[in-house]
Amino acid sequence: MTPTRWQAAPASLQISSDVVHVWRANLNLPEQQIQQLLPTLSEDEQQRAARFYFQRDRLHFIAARGILRNILANYLSIAPIHIKFSYSPRGKPALAEDIEANNTTLGKLLFNLSHSHGLALYAIALDREIGIDLEYIREIEAEQLAKRFFSDREYASISAVASPEQPRIFFHYWTCKEAYLKATGDGLAGLEKIEISLNTKEPQLLRTDKQQPDPGWSLKQINPGSGYIAAVVVAGGGWPLQTWDFAQTPA
Repeated sequence: MTPTRWQAAPASLQISSDVVHVWRANLNLPEQQIQQLLPTLSEDEQQRAARFYFQRDRLHFIAARGILRNILANYLSIAPIHIKFSYSPRGKPALAEDIEANNTTLGKLLFNLSHSHGLALYAIALDREIGIDLEYIREIEAEQLAKRFFSDREYASISAVASPEQPRIFFHYWTCKEAYLKATGDGLAGLEKIEISLNTKEPQLLRTDKQQPDPGWSLKQINPGSGYIAAVVVAGGGWPLQTWDFAQTPA
């Protein structure tokens, strides 16, 4: 996989329909920063945070949602607390309404997020459906899971490598599949109907629920850092990817 260059975002950030932004953020924040982010969450988000059994999960949720609000607020030139979300029937989040910022109609700002093991990725696009998935590489029964959920060719690819390498290959496939399902809003119910090829420079969708390659989507893998794997799927093609590191600056 080609290394991903993570940069500090410019002070004045703009996005157009021909580019995709991905942000990386550390969710293991000091308590002071968590306390600054908490009031920016909506009442239902704060209630959801309070329901987590483990303190670590509660703090990661607050950080993930608070950072998302800060990132979106940067594009929209409004306070993070004023961000409002709507949700699809399968839970995909979106902005509740289009917002005009700096006297310029942005269009439809779309986003998706994923977090794992204290790290989060946020994908942002304009007028393009988008999905992203991030996974921490961990020990799993990769061959058994692939046999249950993956295509015969994908299962064969995983079975062909040595056992210590199987989880890494599994998560390459998994992140591509889940990013696609998050982009379409279909959820994991469609996992078995997607097939991915990793035999090219960029992963390719070989089969979707339409039983044929879908030219309307493009897929890229991202290197979030040591021990992680990620992929982003976006409607259309020809888009360059810009990757930013989030610097915590609560409003």
